[in-house]
Amino acid sequence: MHDIDALKADLDGLAIEDNPQIVRQKSRDFFWYSPVLKRQLDDVSADLVVTPRSREDVIRVLAACYARDIPVTVRGAGTGNYGQAMPLAGGIVLNLAELNRVLEISAGVVKAEAGAIIADIDAAVAESGQEMRMHPSTYRTATVGGFIAGGSGGVGSINWGGLRDLGNILSLTVVTMEAEPRVLTLAGEELHKVSHAYGTNGIIVDVTMPLTARYDWVDVLVGFDDFASSARFADALGNQDGILTKEIAPISAPVPHDYFLRHRKFLRKDQSVCAVMVAPFAMDAFATFCERDASATILYRADTASEEESKGLPPVCELTWNHTTLRGLRVDPSITYLQVLYPFPNHVEKAVQLADLFGDEVVGHLEFVRFDGRITCFGLPVVRYTTEERLNEIIRIHEEHGCPIFNPHRYTLEEGGMKQTDAVQLAFKKEADPKGLLNPGKMVAWENPDFDFESEQTFLFPGLAR
Repeated sequence: MHDIDALKADLDGLAIEDNPQIVRQKSRDFFWYSPVLKRQLDDVSADLVVTPRSREDVIRVLAACYARDIPVTVRGAGTGNYGQAMPLAGGIVLNLAELNRVLEISAGVVKAEAGAIIADIDAAVAESGQEMRMHPSTYRTATVGGFIAGGSGGVGSINWGGLRDLGNILSLTVVTMEAEPRVLTLAGEELHKVSHAYGTNGIIVDVTMPLTARYDWVDVLVGFDDFASSARFADALGNQDGILTKEIAPISAPVPHDYFLRHRKFLRKDQSVCAVMVAPFAMDAFATFCERDASATILYRADTASEEESKGLPPVCELTWNHTTLRGLRVDPSITYLQVLYPFPNHVEKAVQLADLFGDEVVGHLEFVRFDGRITCFGLPVVRYTTEERLNEIIRIHEEHGCPIFNPHRYTLEEGGMKQTDAVQLAFKKEADPKGLLNPGKMVAWENPDFDFESEQTFLFPGLAR
């Protein structure tokens, strides 16, 4: 048992929450997207929530918890989908919501505290004509630290790739979990030790991110009679070097009509849709591109829609990525999803082949991105869930077709295929968290000394060993 009463005395003067209902709520993220994780993690709760207001507060909390062997699980806004912020070993949830200041803005660069909401950062940099390069579909609630610690890419990845790519994170300030916590500034190769590491090897307290030119992006929905046509259109659009887009997502019928309730007035039930964000200056070129494709029909474009037509509509980016799944869960709580990589150059062919193979059981949803310098697509297909055994069979069939799965039904770094733990990663973990108190249970290679971290498995964030 953790000596929580003693810890509370150690942390007197800090914002502490011990109401069991609130602690339970703050101990949860969006793990319930997965029926597998919901069964495994539904009863997980911390003992205490501590909300620091400064870097010095973070240092104080970590030192106190280290002295009493109390686990610490860091939390941003809790919008992750894999149980990243679930405190498996109890202890405290370190809630960084109050570390939310934008610290510096300059040409091409913003520095912000880890708890800053991404939409608030975008609003702060907008005055200088800039915006974040990429963000999750949950940008209105997600924190920038949570995005880096638990995310991988999102809206904007069609141009900039993902957080795994050099240059998409510039530097991180991290506090270690030691008797006397250190403050480290990581840049270059070093920062990839803690990016997408779920807070297992240091607490990110501020981040420096690159910016790009800001546009009042135009939301567009393009309709198609079949999913294959929407996927081919999306691939061709992503390769149009002169048409600037920020989001390209083909989504198979009947998902758009059934789940995008406020946009339903524009959609037929049998219609697949490509959701697109286009720069205003590129709209004439985009319209011409659509006219050249006999299968494409523009169903909605925000720049020409009437006020009545646009009233109450969520932005297109909140129809894409895992917002597609979220909107589906509100209509049908029995669904779930997968994360698939369709490798270049046969990505469209593979995506269409698998959508045809599974039919209504696994409904196509693609996100076009730049991956290793090429335009390809990830899949976040909607899965009609029946049993865990069938889900595993669906995963196996995808992998037999040469399409790696980054499994959102696993809560550890390695088992989901998101991040490869190697000797470099483990060495840093031993240095920054020698007692293993940071987010215990999320790094298999730490818990199991016999774990084969040199596996041939495909990882989205590959290991750092050379």
